[in-house]
Amino acid sequence: MRSPALRHVLTHLITPLLMCIGMGLAYMGAFVTPEPHHLPVAVVGSGAEAKTFAQTVKDRAGDKLDVRTVPDRATAVGLLKSRDLTGAYLPDAKSPELIVATASSDMGALAVEKVFTPVAAGQGLPLKVTDVATPVDDDPSGQGLFFLMIAVSIGSYASVAVLGAAGGALPMRVRALLTVGVCAVVSGIGALLAGPVFHLAHHDLAGVWAMAWLYSAGILFIGVGLHTFLKRWTTLAMMVLFVMLNFTSSGGLFRPELQNGFFGGLHAFWNGAGFVEGLRGLLYFGNEGLARSVWTLVAWLAAGLALTAVAARHERSTQTAAVEPTAAQHTVEDVEEEVEEAVGV
Repeated sequence: MRSPALRHVLTHLITPLLMCIGMGLAYMGAFVTPEPHHLPVAVVGSGAEAKTFAQTVKDRAGDKLDVRTVPDRATAVGLLKSRDLTGAYLPDAKSPELIVATASSDMGALAVEKVFTPVAAGQGLPLKVTDVATPVDDDPSGQGLFFLMIAVSIGSYASVAVLGAAGGALPMRVRALLTVGVCAVVSGIGALLAGPVFHLAHHDLAGVWAMAWLYSAGILFIGVGLHTFLKRWTTLAMMVLFVMLNFTSSGGLFRPELQNGFFGGLHAFWNGAGFVEGLRGLLYFGNEGLARSVWTLVAWLAAGLALTAVAARHERSTQTAAVEPTAAQHTVEDVEEEVEEAVGV
């Protein structure tokens, strides 16, 4: 191609076009057709009649539901609050009841309500729905934590472009210190949004900040480490890791049981899921499952620190007597291009 300017433009168009394809595949694949897949529900009762009823529900639903029986209502409520169940149905000749926990998943609660409402209607009875864990009034759908994750994510991965491109001439130890500071600022903004601004967190705001810091630090250190090797392609890698795969598997909109096996599987160990589920445990379920979520975020941070250490070693090993790139050589245009590419969800 004879024109360097045209080649430059066409080369830079590759990233947004790949983002378009990736975002379409990820978001539409994860969110367009949510259907239950082994959604965990229970029928309350210990007699033969309850077991027969549970088997009948299972036979009709197929792979959409995993149906079990529990001996009493208290056991069912405990399993809902530990998020081992999405719904529990109490058969009754006069007033059948469905117990849900919408703070865990509003969409999951709606899904089980759609399953059991026709069952009660078949008996000519109205279905009583009891919610044992509701979101705060300021976040009635319970999806505010998902959008908080998006805000913290954008602040984190967009900062990678600045730390990597504009800060590329700085020693890695300086970039690492800057990264720690950026994490503190981004997580502080997240805590302000969750607390005083939108009132998603009515308690444990310090815990929300700490979770946001862990989450942000994992993203930033992975990004800073990757930038040493990928340069301007870091933006695309970060979008794949922390938008396309992360937002879709977080469980913020649909629990993994309402998604296909790929995104449902990622939910078990991806950092966005750790952040969202950890905040749910902290704010709504008495810290149930919080430790596991924290360890998930710690593991991602450890991976980021390890990658940054490898990058630092690589940079030292490639230093020669030749003139190293200076801050002036990392042009304003380079930084602006990376930042502009980084902001896309």
